[in-house]
Amino acid sequence: MKKIVVIGPESTGKSTLSAQLAAHYQTLWVPEFAREYLTQLNRPYEQEDLLHMAKGQLKTEDAAAEKANELLICDTDLHVIKVWSEAKYGDCDPRILELIASRKYDLYLLTYIDIAWEDDPLREHPQPEEREYFYQIYRDIVMNSGTPWADIRGTYEQRLQTAIKAISFLKD
Repeated sequence: MKKIVVIGPESTGKSTLSAQLAAHYQTLWVPEFAREYLTQLNRPYEQEDLLHMAKGQLKTEDAAAEKANELLICDTDLHVIKVWSEAKYGDCDPRILELIASRKYDLYLLTYIDIAWEDDPLREHPQPEEREYFYQIYRDIVMNSGTPWADIRGTYEQRLQTAIKAISFLKD
């Protein structure tokens, strides 16, 4: 099974692309666990919550991997929690870093900030300069990961076609 991660800053179409790819390949996609966790938290999150989110993300991913076909589409990976932790708290729990190191993926699809910002109570960085800053962090992550990656830009249809083309290289 090949695991593809859709990664990028907030409000860049990751969930939309993940769902589109899962439909195209008739497989499953793993939603971002943090969104569900935070929605049910009923209090402001704390740094310790990030470890629970990381473990929940991996548990959800593992469960989906058992049911998926040749591909599993992941709406983010634990790098997002690392970036989030470093931005908000100045560091990242070493246990999260260990979990990141224990996972391997086959392709990253890096979503660019050319999708209009959509307000959402769980999103924290709406300013264009913040979005660019986080895009550059994710770009550095994928470039240094040793994993193939593709830059995903344009309209939703262009993004989908670029992603399909990138995935086709994995399947060959």
